[in-house]
Amino acid sequence: APVSVNLPGEKFLAVSAGSNHTCAISDSWSLKCWGANENGQLGTGTTTSSNAPSTITLGGSVVAVSAGGAHTCAILDGSGSGDVKCWGDNAFGQLGDGTTADRQIMTAVGLDSARTAVSVSSGEDHTCSILDNGEIQCWGRNNFGQLGDGSNSHSSTPVEVTLGEVPVQLSAGDWHTCAILDDASLKCWGRNNFGQLGDGTNSDSSTPVTVSLPGEKFLAVSAGSNHTCAVSDSWAVSCWGSNQNGQLGIGTTVSSNTPSTVTVGGSAVAV
Repeated sequence: APVSVNLPGEKFLAVSAGSNHTCAISDSWSLKCWGANENGQLGTGTTTSSNAPSTITLGGSVVAVSAGGAHTCAILDGSGSGDVKCWGDNAFGQLGDGTTADRQIMTAVGLDSARTAVSVSSGEDHTCSILDNGEIQCWGRNNFGQLGDGSNSHSSTPVEVTLGEVPVQLSAGDWHTCAILDDASLKCWGRNNFGQLGDGTNSDSSTPVTVSLPGEKFLAVSAGSNHTCAVSDSWAVSCWGSNQNGQLGIGTTVSSNTPSTVTVGGSAVAV
């Protein structure tokens, strides 16, 4: 049964769940994290796990947070306007600070100082961010091409993804990444062993490939471990990729490398 997360005197505005930890933004624009902490992913300065929310000191108001496999990234406002800070596991450079050293407290991502981050999404061992100039930059593990820069080389500093259009939404799965562009198209890159890129193949891609859904445009996307779901402009939900546990919601356990429509009994507004 559901249990309540208690934070006396505060309300929650946003939440992000990683593999074994969770972080949330409260109405004081502060960040609270709880759960596993073996790599410092809670940002408390220790590796001690916590079964209750711990307040994270970041030096600014938190406007976005994304919990990954064993790392966390957040966007700060105020004194650190548009800055991305990350902490936790850094074995593949997923903290973006130019090292592979784990961090128990925040470290600054090496983005262009003239740029402002507008969104951030953390995968299992990589992270991506949309910047105010319409770029997507990614960093961390890249064994399946999940950084989208045309290589399979890990990077501890941000690399640019070439999309051809301006991204408006971003979601990183475990080893793949997807973005909706300003023309309402959807592109994905990275691991594709279950068809989670949605391009009709099962071939990994280190550059973005297009997800085709004839007659529809995309409004929202969410990438899971090995599958992806999106909301189209008919307010329908479509999913693709691994379906071993029925995660595509199509009444079977057969995986699909193209979008399959999910019957949800109403209009979907988010996924």
